[in-house]
Amino acid sequence: MKINVIKFALALLLSLVFINTNAQNYEPSPANITARSNFQDMKFGLFVHWGIFSIPVNGEWVMNNENIPVKNYMRLMDFFNPIDFDAQKWVSMAKDAGMTYITLITRHHDGFSMWDTKFSDYNIMHTPYKKDVVKMMADECHKQGIKLFLYYSLLDWNRTDYPHETGRTGQKSGRTGQGDYAHYLQFMKNQLTELLTNYGEIGGIWFDGHWDQTKPEGEADRTSRIDWKYGEIYGLIHKLQPQCMIGNNHHLTPFAGEDFQMFERDLPGENKSGLSFQKASEKLPLETCETMNDSWGFNIKDTNYKSVKQVIHYLVNAAGRNANFLLNVGPMPNGKIQPEFIDTLKQVGQWMRQYGESVYGTRGTVMPPKEWGVVTAKNKTVYVHIFKKPLQPTILIEGVTGKVISCQLMVKNKLVKCQQNKAGVTITLDGVEFDEVDTIVQLQLK
Repeated sequence: MKINVIKFALALLLSLVFINTNAQNYEPSPANITARSNFQDMKFGLFVHWGIFSIPVNGEWVMNNENIPVKNYMRLMDFFNPIDFDAQKWVSMAKDAGMTYITLITRHHDGFSMWDTKFSDYNIMHTPYKKDVVKMMADECHKQGIKLFLYYSLLDWNRTDYPHETGRTGQKSGRTGQGDYAHYLQFMKNQLTELLTNYGEIGGIWFDGHWDQTKPEGEADRTSRIDWKYGEIYGLIHKLQPQCMIGNNHHLTPFAGEDFQMFERDLPGENKSGLSFQKASEKLPLETCETMNDSWGFNIKDTNYKSVKQVIHYLVNAAGRNANFLLNVGPMPNGKIQPEFIDTLKQVGQWMRQYGESVYGTRGTVMPPKEWGVVTAKNKTVYVHIFKKPLQPTILIEGVTGKVISCQLMVKNKLVKCQQNKAGVTITLDGVEFDEVDTIVQLQLK
């Protein structure tokens, strides 16, 4: 314990001395550049929304949605005792599903910390469980070779120093007085230093909550009502762990200092959810997140589960748009992941073991998505993913660089007719037996 305290103190001191507070001058380190490239290769991750908000069984926004005052909501700590939580099972489930990284909630908007933090008593060590979930997950991820990313909320419905009086959410939590952002900023920096000092190498920090201080989604003026001091926050992270990637779910064009761009419940270039107004970056890695039903946190009434086919299509559609797919589960209060999610992930994993080559390590820059599907590519191989049988007997694949030397169905190795000219590669689909989920035509280039 003394060693960890000393490590933390030294890390905090170094960050205060050497931190570059001007995010505009940020130049990613060689380790960070490598991390970005590796991140683009990963393609498939597990998002985990879990905390004391799982107890009311009505999603992670229950405190705000049901206007629960802080003094009442904090009583949930007395009931949080997830004796069935097993980090080994969670990580193994993700790995078996073909996932290569996990993004874990450390502190959501309710302000509850899921680790042994020294800067707030509102944490898991003050529950009947009294165990550091972040540590157990970090240890297991490192053991099984899964990258760990940490979700951290900028917004807090609990603390009085958060500028709650200017926020759009949590207005009926019973807080009084004026916020003190300078104090709140130091609190966040202290906690982030803990997370990046005591839990080994972290793949990235996934921020959320910026939008609480902006006008409603979709309005032209999305300027934040407060200065978040991202230069200080991002500089701290990159100083403590230069390879650690930073993403911020602000639904805007990436800010200076950020290392990947995220889309919430939308594929890049779409805005079906009304949350993705930003144009997809051509410079940063992309990620889209979606959940297994309609809820991020455990919701006992939400049975609108996505099918195996829907999940695979989302994953491949993301890859075809040059993005990763982060799929969420909301574990139950006892620490178990509900069987509906486990069954779906198991079947997705079976598909990935057979067809994952057409997803992992690919880039989706060959040609734009089409009504029938998308195209991914890796090295000298182009993968044409056909989700829906086209109305015409042929499809044109544009943007192929290099001579095509073979054209066949993936795995079955059955030859498919194709012709290459200046316009691209024309694939003839007559006689092709279409797969119920994804018919993949593999073009091998010279």
